Amino acid sequence: QVQLVESGGGLVQAGGSLRLSCANSGRTFSHRAMGWFRQAPGKEREFVAGINWKGDSTSYADSVKGRFTISGDSAKNTVYLQMNSLQPEDTAIYYCAASSGLYVTTTLRTYVYWGQGTQVTVSS
Repeated sequence: QVQLVESGGGLVQAGGSLRLSCANSGRTFSHRAMGWFRQAPGKEREFVAGINWKGDSTSYADSVKGRFTISGDSAKNTVYLQMNSLQPEDTAIYYCAASSGLYVTTTLRTYVYWGQGTQVTVSS
């Protein structure tokens, strides 16, 4: 069983930083790609960043490239999303997800396990 728990969200001013964590309290996700998604009010859930099962390949949405960094710690069964230079348009609920496969995709239906989400609010 894969159980994902996000943490690290909060309120930050524009230009600030946050680091989100996603801990898997169940079985290891060493053979799954992991992704971060976000959903703003009134908008569809969208892909933000992903990391493959080996942790040696990452992918980012164009809107966050150069500002966000995804990483993983297999020993801690935890995936992180470092978010720098945050802007008000980054305000959303951020979700961690585990894929059914080894490699990153941007397609929601590929991800079979989801966390409960953590709110990120960026004030101007």
